[in-house]
Amino acid sequence: MMMHMSQELLASNLGLTFQQIQKYEKGANRVGAGRLLDIAIILRVPISFFFEGAPRAELLPDATSDVASDATELVQFLTDKDAVRLNVAFKGIADKAVRDKLVNLTVAIANDTDEA
Repeated sequence: MMMHMSQELLASNLGLTFQQIQKYEKGANRVGAGRLLDIAIILRVPISFFFEGAPRAELLPDATSDVASDATELVQFLTDKDAVRLNVAFKGIADKAVRDKLVNLTVAIANDTDEA
């Protein structure tokens, strides 16, 4: 409602039924990370929108572990508008060879930046 989008329209964009969206909203069914990202993209909100008021990962007792550090870094990446745009565009590339080349190019650019 906040986004002025009906359950039917959201469901249609996700390839689901509106009943499935209702189950997500009521907490009857769990929402996977990938599906949550798809919802964020459709609603044009950062993924952090769904976690307002939740404790931050770096404040949790085990936040010094590699897993917590990786999770915090991933959440930061997924909440960046450019990262979301990049992900959407990347998913739109059907040719695996092109995707592989793009990943290799990105790694090379990142390595050049790190060395500079």
